[in-house]
Amino acid sequence: MSPSNLASVAVGRPVRGEFTYVVPDGLSGRLSPGQRILVPFGRSMSLGFFLGPAAPPPEGESVKLKPIMKVLEDSPSLPPDLIALLRFAAEHYRYPLGEVIKSALPPGLTKAEEEKEAKPDVQEFAVALVAEAPAVLRRAPAQSAALAYLLAVGGRAPIEEVAHAIPGARETLRKLVERGFVRIDEEVIAPGVKEGLAQGRPEKLTPEQAAAVLELHAAVDAGGFQPFLLHGVTGSGKTEVYLRAVERNLERGKGSLILVPEIALTPQLVGRFRSRFGADVAVLHSALKDRERLFHWQALRKGTVRIAVGVRSAVFAPVENLGLVVVDEEHDPSFKQEDKLRYQARDLAVVRAKQAGAVVVLGSATPSLETLENTRRGRYRKLELKNRVDDRPMPTIELVDLRQERPREPLVQEEAPILSAPLLDAMAETIGRGQQVILFLNRRGHSTFLICEVCGTSVKCSDCDVCLTYHRSQNRLVCHYCGVAHPVPEHCRECTGPLLKMGIGTERVEAEVAERIPQARVARLDRDSASSAERLTEMLASFARREIDVLVGTQMVAKGHDFPGVTLVCVVMADTSLAIPDFRASERTFHLLTQVAGRAGRGKDPGRVLVQTYNPEADPVKRVLTHDFEGFSERELERRKVLAWPPYTRMAAIRLEGESAEQTASVARFLGDFIGRNMPPASWGVRLLGPAIAPISRIRGRTRWQLLLKAPTHAALAPLLARLEAKLVDIPSAVRVTIDVDPAAML
Repeated sequence: MSPSNLASVAVGRPVRGEFTYVVPDGLSGRLSPGQRILVPFGRSMSLGFFLGPAAPPPEGESVKLKPIMKVLEDSPSLPPDLIALLRFAAEHYRYPLGEVIKSALPPGLTKAEEEKEAKPDVQEFAVALVAEAPAVLRRAPAQSAALAYLLAVGGRAPIEEVAHAIPGARETLRKLVERGFVRIDEEVIAPGVKEGLAQGRPEKLTPEQAAAVLELHAAVDAGGFQPFLLHGVTGSGKTEVYLRAVERNLERGKGSLILVPEIALTPQLVGRFRSRFGADVAVLHSALKDRERLFHWQALRKGTVRIAVGVRSAVFAPVENLGLVVVDEEHDPSFKQEDKLRYQARDLAVVRAKQAGAVVVLGSATPSLETLENTRRGRYRKLELKNRVDDRPMPTIELVDLRQERPREPLVQEEAPILSAPLLDAMAETIGRGQQVILFLNRRGHSTFLICEVCGTSVKCSDCDVCLTYHRSQNRLVCHYCGVAHPVPEHCRECTGPLLKMGIGTERVEAEVAERIPQARVARLDRDSASSAERLTEMLASFARREIDVLVGTQMVAKGHDFPGVTLVCVVMADTSLAIPDFRASERTFHLLTQVAGRAGRGKDPGRVLVQTYNPEADPVKRVLTHDFEGFSERELERRKVLAWPPYTRMAAIRLEGESAEQTASVARFLGDFIGRNMPPASWGVRLLGPAIAPISRIRGRTRWQLLLKAPTHAALAPLLARLEAKLVDIPSAVRVTIDVDPAAML
């Protein structure tokens, strides 16, 4: 049979590999790679994706091939460059190609039905009338925030967009309409219509910005793959550098892709792109309605819109003639997807730029150590913005040494008091001035660890250099990397001091604030209290209106928010994140402390940050005081190199979960034995850690185990992962096994 009559197809089902189908005579000449098709699969019909001609079966092999039933679209949804990226993602992250392709498509193209053209819907737009805006700015922070956003995007924006960017915006806009500051119009989206191109473009750049823009312009003009790290302190004007690079790229007739970690927390960035480039920007995120996402996708696919701004899934956006890729806040953990296709969007963005011959810019105030090492090796070129645009100083950061502040009560060795005297005094003083406080708990909340009350040292595994987790039910300390368990020591190994069992929750902090500062209006913001998007929006809007004095929260309060009334930020316990059983604990502590410090002093009043700790000599804590990223990163990279952790090795995590604790443990040991006996020659240098019970040992009644593989290169890991993947068909279906390549979270 001729290859022209055979098609290679990825089926939209959780099955590995590509499948061969017959092309019926009626469909000959109608197929192009990337088209959605309908194929028989098993006893039913399935969505499929035509990938190109297939090789005929080996001679003598009797195979009955099924025909393609239908072509679902006239032109391919997926361009060739995107197919290449999706093939890479499927192979690298060990996930079925058909499912990878489905995950890249917008709603409306993931079902086995004919393509429907997404028509421009009538949209509501909020238009700001700002004649009396100064009065509002003084009296109503929420209303001023909505007006400021509208001004930033050129005077108007879809209500859906404003509601996603500003907490409580729908109610706020209703009030603004009643007061005559805003009107609601109905307009039709028309892609390609430029709006507000001259809005908000500063005439003059700082010398550092100008130098960075000059280099990026030269790279865009030259064409070809060129990766950059834009390392700029907060407020140094990284966004303007991105905008100038996109402008130059558009002049060259090319498309741009901008990835942000969480669109709900970066409205200013999206607003500035819409202000500068108007309707030539497609914003891709889950808050849009399905038909809107499909409409934006199709506009990008046709080339009528040339700029895509979105969260991690936008790395698959069909930007035509891609010339520039930007990843803002490239260090952010949310670029790693933790379920299904477990991809790292930052890494795929670099791969996509390389495949497309495009310039890629990774921007951050605290770059990831992987990106920094690529810069040190000469793979990426580094551009630096060391100074802020407005010369506003960074907030002052002070340490509170809990070894000195903790009240000494004889015979009491339970958890330490949460709020120290300096913290309480600073909070009372701040609230007394009518200003606001954020109390930040830098913790995951599930684990308890042991820390010395005298010297501040936490108990670690000597082999893995990660903190041991205390299991109360077993009265044991367990390493969740290598599985070694230890009895609980009576005293600190370093100084023989008493050991404290640490584990602090937001509810306990909220209760203590209410008790110690009764006049304060306190609220708690975590996954439990903000159980819905509406509840989260309501709470943030209340804080913006200054109806709350003290906001107690986890990482949800650390990212992206801009509250001018906040002049004091308190890190309740810096040691908690340091004690997470993760080799990245120090790096993430430094990043989070730097990030949360930026929440203070964003208005006209200077900011102050207090960091409570039992271990003020810990490197990330000490370095954040002077904003010493260079010193921290140099020391941390040295430690990683000695211990053979990324970026000096590549990793894969094998995760198991099942309802039966005994069966899950048995399968974990079986896989550990299989890996030990079946390492192929190409897997030289691969090391297995575990199997061990996972740090979060049970979730929703299911027991969790994990195995970790470390190797000098991904090429050394790949053949072993392929063998392991093939073996998984022998695993009982009651135990779920997943392969996580380049894992981010180790819990």
